[in-house]
Amino acid sequence: MSLLSCGYTLASGWEKLVFPKYQPCIQLSANIVRKVALQIIRRGQAFSFYARFQNREWDDSVDQAIFTVETDDPVYMDNQAHREEYVLNEHGILYEGVHKHITSRPWHFGQFEDGILDICLKILDMGASYHHGSDRDHCWRNDPVHVSMVVNHMIPENNDYLKGTKPFSWNGSVPILQQWYNGRCRPVRYGYCGSLASVMCTVMRCLGIPSRVVTNFCFPCSVENPLGINEIFDCTGKNLCGKDKLWRYHCWNESWMARRDLNQCCGDWQCLDPTPLETGRGSTCSGPTWVRSIREGELDLDYDGHHMFSRVNSNYVGWLSQNNAKKIKFFCDAWPCGQHLITKSVGSEQFEDITGAYKYELGSVKNKEAYYRAYRRIHPGYCNASNCHIERELSSLKNPFLSDSGINMRLKMANCPMYGEDVQLHWLLENLRSENKNLKFNLCAQIITYSGCPMDQFWKDSVNVTLGPREGKKVNLSNTLLSTVLFRRLGFFRISGDFLIVVGSEINTMLNLLSQPRLKVPCTAEISFCNPLQEDMKNCVMTLEGCGLFKEPMTIE
Repeated sequence: MSLLSCGYTLASGWEKLVFPKYQPCIQLSANIVRKVALQIIRRGQAFSFYARFQNREWDDSVDQAIFTVETDDPVYMDNQAHREEYVLNEHGILYEGVHKHITSRPWHFGQFEDGILDICLKILDMGASYHHGSDRDHCWRNDPVHVSMVVNHMIPENNDYLKGTKPFSWNGSVPILQQWYNGRCRPVRYGYCGSLASVMCTVMRCLGIPSRVVTNFCFPCSVENPLGINEIFDCTGKNLCGKDKLWRYHCWNESWMARRDLNQCCGDWQCLDPTPLETGRGSTCSGPTWVRSIREGELDLDYDGHHMFSRVNSNYVGWLSQNNAKKIKFFCDAWPCGQHLITKSVGSEQFEDITGAYKYELGSVKNKEAYYRAYRRIHPGYCNASNCHIERELSSLKNPFLSDSGINMRLKMANCPMYGEDVQLHWLLENLRSENKNLKFNLCAQIITYSGCPMDQFWKDSVNVTLGPREGKKVNLSNTLLSTVLFRRLGFFRISGDFLIVVGSEINTMLNLLSQPRLKVPCTAEISFCNPLQEDMKNCVMTLEGCGLFKEPMTIE
C-alpha cells in the first residue's frame, strides 16, 4: 500500500499520457481526473480514470495514449510471507524480561481498524512542521525516509509520565491513537518503549511501510561516554543511582525501505527508535539508521549511527564508592550489551534472533574491525590511531578475572519462582588453590526497574566462608520476603551483581458463552478465574479487549 496526497501513488510514480509529435502547431492538454479524489490505491487494486481533452476530439487513427507506471517502489518486499507479516498482520508480540528468561505478551497493532488511516494522516499533517514548516504539495510524503522521521518524532509526543494510564496496561495501538485523535492531539498518558515502538509500527504499516518491533536485551543508556556504562556501588553492594543506566531491555522499530540518500538500489531494514533518550546533547530520538551500517561500524554514513552502535556495543564498568568520596574500579565487562536482539518470527508465535544483523560474532575479526572503525568516529582523538593502539586502550579497562585470585563462584537459581513463591538460590563457591581460604562476602538484593533505576535494597547479609584446598561448596540462599512482598511490584532483583527475574503467574481464566454467537448480534459470556496466590487479592481490575468485539476496552473493578 502506498500513501497518496495527489496523483496515482507516491511509491510507484505518476501516470503519463504520451502523444506523437505529428502536429506541432496544435497544443493538446490532458487532465487525469479521478472518480474519488485523494484516494488510497493498494497494490493490485483496480481503479478507473478518464481523460478530458481540449482543442479537438480524440482521433483513434493518429492519437495514442500510453499509460506507464514506475515500479521502483522503495518499500517493496518481494517475499509474500514477509509482506503478510510486516504489512498485513494486525497482531504482534512484545518480548520483555531478561535475555536468560524472555517473557512475551500479545499486542494488537490494528492498522486496518476504522479511522486509523485518518489518524495516521493527521500525524503526518501535525508533523509537517518538522520540515521547517513547509508542507507545500506534501512533496516530502513520497520519501519513506522523511515519512519515517516525521512519525519517529511525532510518536513521543504521546508520552507523558506525570499521570494517567499505567504504561504496561496497554495491549494495543488503537486505543492510544484514538485517545490522541479524539483528545485534539493532546499527549496520551502514558507509555514506555514497548508501546511507543508498537504505535509507530502501527502507523508505518498503515502507511504501507513494512515494519516490526525489535527488543534488545541489556540496553545501555549513557549520558557522557557513548561506549561505556558506569555504575557505582557501596561496600554492601547497593547500587547508588547515577547518571548512567543499564536497562534490562529496550524496544524500537525497524522499517523496510530503500534509502535513496544512501544510493541503495533495494530495500533493507532501517532502525528507528521513537523513545526519547538522554544523551550528552539532551533528549533525542534516533533514526532512520541502516542496520547494516551499525554492524559494519560505518557511523558517519547515516543518521544517529553512533547512538545505535553504542546501544549494542557498550562496555560496562562497576565502581566501588569509598568513604573518602573516591571510587575504585572493581569490575569491567567489555561486551555485555546487545548480545540478544529478537523480533517476532514470520508466520509464527516464536521469536527470531536477529543479533547477527546488528553485530558480528563476538570476538571475531570482523567484529573487532567494525568496533575499531566505530571507535575512531566516536572518539575524534583516535581517528588516525592503529588497531593495536585502540586495543591497548580497551585492555586497560579490563579487570583481572575472579579466578586469578583463586576463587570461582556463581549464582544458580534452583527454581523458576512464580509470584508468591519462595526464591531458591544456590551460591556455588570453589577454591582453585591448594591452600585454605577464609573469605568474607557482602551480599544484598535490590529492586531494579526495567529501565535500570535502582530502588530499595530490601535484603543484605555478611557471610564468612571457609574453603579447604580445591574445595567446592554450595550455599543455599532463600528469602521468602523477596517473592511474597516485593517482587510483585517490579519483578527484577539483583544479587551479587547478577540480574534475575521472577515470573508472573498467569491467572487461568475460563470463558463460557451463555448464548449461541451470531454475526453482528450481541453475545453474553461468563468469565471465571482463580486466585493463584496464597493470600487475598484486593483492588483488582480486569480489562476486556477484543478486536471487533468491543468498541473500546472495558474495565471492571
